[in-house]
Formats: sequence, structure tokens, C-alpha cells
Amino acid sequence: MASNDSKKPVIGLTSYRQRAVSGVWDTDAVFLPGVYIDGVTNAGGIAVVVPPQPFDAESAAAVLSSLDGLIVCGGRDVDPERYGQEPGEHTDQPDTRRDILEDALIAEALRRDLPLLAICRGSQILNVHQGGTLIQHLPDVVGSNKYQKGGGEFTIGELDVDADSALGALVGDTVTGAMYHHQAIDAVGEGLRVVARSDDGIIEAIEVEGATFGIGVQWHPEQTLNDGRLFDGLIAAARTARRNA
Repeated sequence: MASNDSKKPVIGLTSYRQRAVSGVWDTDAVFLPGVYIDGVTNAGGIAVVVPPQPFDAESAAAVLSSLDGLIVCGGRDVDPERYGQEPGEHTDQPDTRRDILEDALIAEALRRDLPLLAICRGSQILNVHQGGTLIQHLPDVVGSNKYQKGGGEFTIGELDVDADSALGALVGDTVTGAMYHHQAIDAVGEGLRVVARSDDGIIEAIEVEGATFGIGVQWHPEQTLNDGRLFDGLIAAARTARRNA
């Protein structure tokens, strides 16, 4: 019989549910860009997509009891009501189902100390879950759209990383990030630590203090899979968590 160490960790990934067109079909659909799946499988894990649906704390416990790690993926802006603000003119129409799902999953993942990687929107809702706030439109702060040029064109840039951090242990004191975000973390949530910034001071990564593996990045590591160190780190933490369970 195979040992727990030989089994591939199973990683849940949150996803979109919205109108989509495929062939002759134009329908409500669940989807996630395949590069997220590739990031998990390249690192030696098995990816399981978790779609927006009616969800609560009990649902989150049921889902995460069968997983070894969680990735909260990129997507639409978090509802500003969740951090006590009115939506700005550039803020997306909220996806309430996804906000509810991801908030519940994050709460349960933190309770279990389940390895957690939060990407772009994921890092933002992690921060909001912990009581933090967001900058709703970065061009109002930095004076340009350099973080989100539009048209699906990612901004590639060098980011400064705190070498004395879990993220720094994976990537060193700098990392090349593929950025596509018009929002960012403003006030940092309770129990979170800033561990990476851009050259103009925008927060690009946070960590959950005291977590076995709890990293939120504002950039998109799934877009630069020639550097799979974040996914490798998540899978390694998931293997360790399974071994110690």
C-alpha cells in the first residue's frame, strides 16, 4: 500500500461562474484559466475546481476536509461593502456568490492551518477577511494604468521581497511578477504581514503570521510557469501537512 507521502496532494482552486460562450453554447458556466491547473499539476499536485454556489461554514468544512491545500484565484473585484466602502466608478459589479464562497473557505483554511496560496483577487479577499481594506482604483494613486494596461496584457516587473519571510525563502529578495490589477491592498488586515512591494510602494504580497503556509500575492504566478516556485512551495507544504495529520 502506498504511503501518504507518495500520494499527490489534492489542491482546491476557486473559480468563476458567469456567462460563457463555447462552440454553439452560450450559457451560465463554471471555468478557470488552464494555467492555474498547470501550476498545480506541474508541481506534483492534483487540481480540483471549486465553483461559486450556495455556501456557508459547514460547506467549507466539508470541502476542505478532503483537500490538502487551497488556492484562491484571481477574478472580479471584491464587493467594497465587505470593507465598509461604497463602490467607486471603476469597481466591478460584485460577484456575491464568489465573495461568500471564498470568505468561508479562507476562514476554514485559516482555522485548519491548511496550506493557502491567494492570487490577485485572492490576496485582496484574504486581506478583507482579516479586516483590511483595498485601494479601489490604483490609477487614482499612482497616476497611470501601469498595473493593468488592459486587453489582457500583463505588466512584467521586478518586485522587492522581504528575504526574512516564507515568500523570501522560496524566491529570494526579488521576484519577477506578471501583474494585472487595478486594485491593491490598502490597510493591512489583522494577523497579516507585508512581504513584497513594487518600486512605488504598492503592496504586492502578504503572509499569514504563524501559518504553516499562508501567502497572498498580487501578481499572477500562473502566468510565468517557467518559475513555479510558489506552486512548488504550496505542494511541499501540503505534503508535509498530510504527513503530520
